[in-house]
This record gives sequence, structure tokens and C-alpha cells, in this order.
Amino acid sequence: MAAVVEVEVGGAAGERDLEEVDLSDLSPEERWRIEHARMHAKHRGHEAMHAEMVLILIATLVVAQLLLVQWKQRHPRSYNMVTLFQMWVVPLYFTVKLHWWRFLVIWVLFSAVTAFVTFRATRKPLVQTTPRLVYKWFLLIYKISYATGIVGYMAVMFTLFGINLLFRVKPEDAMDFGISLLFYGLYYGVLERDFAEMCADYMASTIGFYSASGMPTKHLSDSVCAVCGQRIFVDVNEEGIIENTYRLSCNHVFHEFCIRGWCIVGKKQTCPYCKEKVDLKRMFSNPWERPHVMYGQLLDWLRYLVAWQPVIIGLVQGINYTLGLE
Repeated sequence: MAAVVEVEVGGAAGERDLEEVDLSDLSPEERWRIEHARMHAKHRGHEAMHAEMVLILIATLVVAQLLLVQWKQRHPRSYNMVTLFQMWVVPLYFTVKLHWWRFLVIWVLFSAVTAFVTFRATRKPLVQTTPRLVYKWFLLIYKISYATGIVGYMAVMFTLFGINLLFRVKPEDAMDFGISLLFYGLYYGVLERDFAEMCADYMASTIGFYSASGMPTKHLSDSVCAVCGQRIFVDVNEEGIIENTYRLSCNHVFHEFCIRGWCIVGKKQTCPYCKEKVDLKRMFSNPWERPHVMYGQLLDWLRYLVAWQPVIIGLVQGINYTLGLE
């Protein structure tokens, strides 16, 4: 009670009393109250400075957003590469700094397998089985991240409605569990889509039926899938891939697995050969499959928050430090 009384003391005497309080003997709630009161005492009378810092933050966010949009439109390849590097490295810094060893182990395992898959995708000549290996790996990570995000979201909602109490789980533990799963699902979902898009571009350009900036270097036969370069229809004794096919509105035919991997995992919404826009609603007529498309769009939006938001906040702090604002 004494600590609580000291928090309510105002003026210079109150600030001195707050500095003299020994936090080691207090409960976590009382310690939080003392630290909160110290912060308010430290920043009392700085309203003008705080308003200036808010204006700097808003101006920096607007300018940074405009620059990023222009960069993405004018130089999409360099923008995507830098964004991918940012997303891959920035969380690693906070992981080591905050000692999140579980995340670090998962990050190392994911990076090792993804590095191997990316290495295979960028080799020339391209091994025939590589495109399907790439799409299978990234589709697996996509589904795992989707399921993890859903479970995390449900855990958060159950905690907000108090359902965790039925299982005798503390609210803070249930909320930490849900938020952790949400973070894992969204982060690795965003990361795998960027790696998959890069690999898809490399493989398609190597096969020769797709070019991101020009005409294809090969003519596409009706019997060949432009995504994997394999024959679509094979004879009984002939080696090849046997599976369902899918015809786009432009009448080009592909393996169903290949074109789904191209659109969902590789983030492509155009035909791999003629670049005509793909109607995703027609491709995913099953209502249970459409959430995968919406989830992919959500991941694309979150990329900005994961990759560039920490950089912008650091830039704002640097400006405030340069101007002597605290």
C-alpha cells in the first residue's frame, strides 16, 4: 500500500519519492505502477515536444509509403529482393536480442531447407523434377502457416470470450499462445510466398515459356505444360507426369497442380505463356478453396508491416535523436 500511496504524490517531492522506491520488494503490479508513474513524471510538461514527435512520425510514414510505392513500380525486382532480405533478417535480429530460441531453431530449419530448394530452382539446366519439388515444399509451408494462423486466431478469440477458463488456463498464457501462433503463421506465410515467387520466376525463365519482361524464348506446344516443361499427355509406357489438367480462358492447358502452384504459391495471376489474366474465382470454384486466395492477399498486405515498419520506426527515432527530442 505504501508504494501505491507514493505513486499518487505530485510535484518535485513526488518525483524524488518515486526515484527512491525499491522495486525489488514490490509485486509485479506495484512495480508496473511505479514505472508508469516515473514515466509520466519524466515527461510532464513536454506536450509540445510530443506533438512535434507525432508530426514527425506521420510525415515519415507518408513520405516512406510514397517512396516505397514508386520504388516498387519502377524497379520491382530490386524492391522484391530487398524486401525479402529485410523480412528474412530483421526478425533474426530481434530473436537473438530477446533470446527467442524456439523461433531461432525453426528459422534455421526453414532457412536450410528453403536454401536447398532455392538452389535447385536456380540451376541451369533445370532438372525436370525441380518445379514440382519447389511447389510442393512451398505449398506445404503455405498450408502449415495457414493452419497455424487459424489456430492462433481461434486461441485469441477464445481467450477474449473467457473460454480458456473452462480448461483452467490462465488468460495471459492463452493469449501468449494464440499471439505466438499468429506470428509464426503470418511470418512464415509471407516469407515462403516471396521465396516461391522468386523461384517461380527463375524456373519459368529457365524453361523458356515465360519471360517477365519480354516474349517467351520457346513456342508452347499443346502437349507441354509451360510451368514444369513436362508433357501433359503421355502414353501408357512413356515416362511422364499423370494427373488432372486445367485449361485457362486463353485455352492454354497445364497440369492442375502446376497452375495452382503458379497462382497460389508463386503469386502469379497471369497465364505462364501468354500473360492473359487468370480468373481466380473461376479456377477456385469450390468455396472452401477461396479462403486460400484471401489468405494470400492478407500475407501480401502484411509484408509491409513485417519488412518496412521496423525500418521506418528506426528512422523516426533517428530523426528525433538528431533533433534532440525524447
